[in-house]
Amino acid sequence: MTDLPLTIRHETPADAGAIEKLHERAFGPGRFAKTAYRLREGIAPIASLSYVALVGTLVVGSIRLTPILIGQTPALLLGPLAVEQAFSSIGIGMSLIQRAVETAKAEGHQLILLVGDEPYYSRAGFVVMPQGRAEMPGPVDPRRLLVLELTQSALEGVHGRVTARLLKAA
Repeated sequence: MTDLPLTIRHETPADAGAIEKLHERAFGPGRFAKTAYRLREGIAPIASLSYVALVGTLVVGSIRLTPILIGQTPALLLGPLAVEQAFSSIGIGMSLIQRAVETAKAEGHQLILLVGDEPYYSRAGFVVMPQGRAEMPGPVDPRRLLVLELTQSALEGVHGRVTARLLKAA
């Protein structure tokens, strides 16, 4: 990690504009065509699992987790995870992942799925989803479909199409 005065806190509605601009810079306009983005369309991320990283008052990173189903099994979809280019490679992304994973585990969630680079996400415990266990609703390189079990054997018997999951209002 860095010596910068970094704060990680829950995302608030006031952060929406800064996060959208961060995603625009990090992923560009093509992000909306990606399968993971399309899967999240119209589904709000879970507020308790959405964090921002700040240096001073500047939002330099963001992570969100969205509810999904893998077949009939509830799970979470990690992403987007974004860090400002000027602050990349100093541990901010991994700090955001660790905070979100710890919170998800504490809240009783069992599985987190994502589409990403295995060498990076394996540092947080993610592994390649076993072949044929999860079918994304669009094209995804199966080597980039990763999963993290938050409880032992949580992936046992899980299979099926990945779909958005609406949460009931509290």
